[in-house]
Amino acid sequence: MASQVIERTSVGGVAPDAVEGGSPPIIDPHRLARLRWRCRRGMLENDLVLERFLLARGDSLTEADAAMLDRLLELSDNELWDLVSRRTEPADASLAPLLEALRN
Repeated sequence: MASQVIERTSVGGVAPDAVEGGSPPIIDPHRLARLRWRCRRGMLENDLVLERFLLARGDSLTEADAAMLDRLLELSDNELWDLVSRRTEPADASLAPLLEALRN
C-alpha cells in the first residue's frame, strides 16, 4: 500500500498549521532519510555532532528545520566545523537556533 503525502505550502515563511494555531508539520520519513544520508561527512567530528542531533531530534524536525539543516550541509566540512565549534558565527542569523541545537 502506497502512503499518501500531502504537500503544504508556507505563507510568509510560517507553516500553515502554525498560522492556524497548530504545530508545523513534521518532515516525512523519506526526507529524514535523505537528510541522514547528507549528514555523512568527511570529518568525523561533524559526523558525530550531526548523528547525535538527528538521533535526538530527527523525528520532530519540521520542514523549516530541514531547510536550515540543508543550508548548513552545503558548507564545506571545515566551514561547518568552525560554526559548530564556535570558532565563527553564521553570517545568516536565522541559522543560529539550529547551530545552538547542534552545539548542545
